[in-house]
Amino acid sequence: MIIIGVENMHNPMMIITQKITSLAYEIHDGMFRKDEELTASQRGLAVRRMPSLLEYLSYNCNFMGILAGPLCSYKDYITFIEGRSYHMTRSGENGKEEMQNQRAEPSPNVAVIQKLLVCGLSLLFHLTISNTLPVEYNIDENFQATASWPTKVIYLYVSLLAARPKYYFAWTLADAINNAAGFGFRGYDENGTARWDLISNLRIQQIEMSTSFKMFLDNWNIQTALWLKRVCYERASLSPTIQTFVLSAIWHGVYPGYYLTFLTGVVMTLAARAMRNNFRHYFIKPPQLKLLYDVITWIVTQIAISYTVVPFVLLSVKPSFMFYSSWYYGLHIAGILVLLLLPVKKTQRGKNTQENVQLARSKKFDERENSLGQNSFSTTNNVCNQNQEIASRHSSLKQ
Repeated sequence: MIIIGVENMHNPMMIITQKITSLAYEIHDGMFRKDEELTASQRGLAVRRMPSLLEYLSYNCNFMGILAGPLCSYKDYITFIEGRSYHMTRSGENGKEEMQNQRAEPSPNVAVIQKLLVCGLSLLFHLTISNTLPVEYNIDENFQATASWPTKVIYLYVSLLAARPKYYFAWTLADAINNAAGFGFRGYDENGTARWDLISNLRIQQIEMSTSFKMFLDNWNIQTALWLKRVCYERASLSPTIQTFVLSAIWHGVYPGYYLTFLTGVVMTLAARAMRNNFRHYFIKPPQLKLLYDVITWIVTQIAISYTVVPFVLLSVKPSFMFYSSWYYGLHIAGILVLLLLPVKKTQRGKNTQENVQLARSKKFDERENSLGQNSFSTTNNVCNQNQEIASRHSSLKQ
């Protein structure tokens, strides 16, 4: 019971830490830095007026996200609280923003039911299958002594695959709770269907079909990845990738397995980026070659991800090193050799081709905010920021 209590307290502290630091940086960007010093996403999320005590406590302690999140920006939350999240804007054919006030308030019922079904399936999978495929079996002495290498590789992948549904359950349930309260509306797609994924934390299909380390990271714990980018990656002046992984380890807790996972993740991320930059362009055409490339990179990615996160599950030092030593630190060595032998291209952080457009939109919304005495942008503007941040991460975490 003590362990359960500690785990239940752990996650709310992690979420509140994200919210407090996010809001602190957003206030700092909006009130103490010049616009030209900010990236496009920082301009869009900047808070131009100090929140009241009620607004601050509401953002940090609201019942929808106090236990499992997910993290949302302060402006998205205030826009929802003030009832302006359904008064959407979108770009028309001439490139100008058009208000979409004629639509009725969308219902989250379908989205909530779909997400609850995913929760049910994930929970069922976890209760029936996950326990029969323990990650700890990877370091079982008898298994290590008798199993062939193909068997070890397959079991590693399957056991880590079976460990994921509990995260799918928790994050999807948290998303559904927010949607049921009316929070999470992201506008309409090209077919006019309401989208309720503003604060979604994962995309299961993309995770399981990832063909690169980057693709996996972009779709796993999305809001936390965006938080790490906002507060660390795009602000770090030296080794931003390393600093971001270290911060992620510290934020998760004190278990040594977290640090082993994220330090290994640094090597894997940089090596995968170097491999992608140096070889991917040779396999774009013809389609058959691209398909072969996708199959091979899917296999390599799934093995590398599983190898990397074993200490995250085992938590302790001894079993983690037992696992890595049973693999002869093979992927560590391979990753280091890739970094030593292949040229690594430097990436520009916080930049993309849409920055000028985003700046113009941000200024327009700032003027509207000042004239109305409000302290938040529309949800659509923040969605654009989130989309842009994901696109920026695609380039900055390029493998």
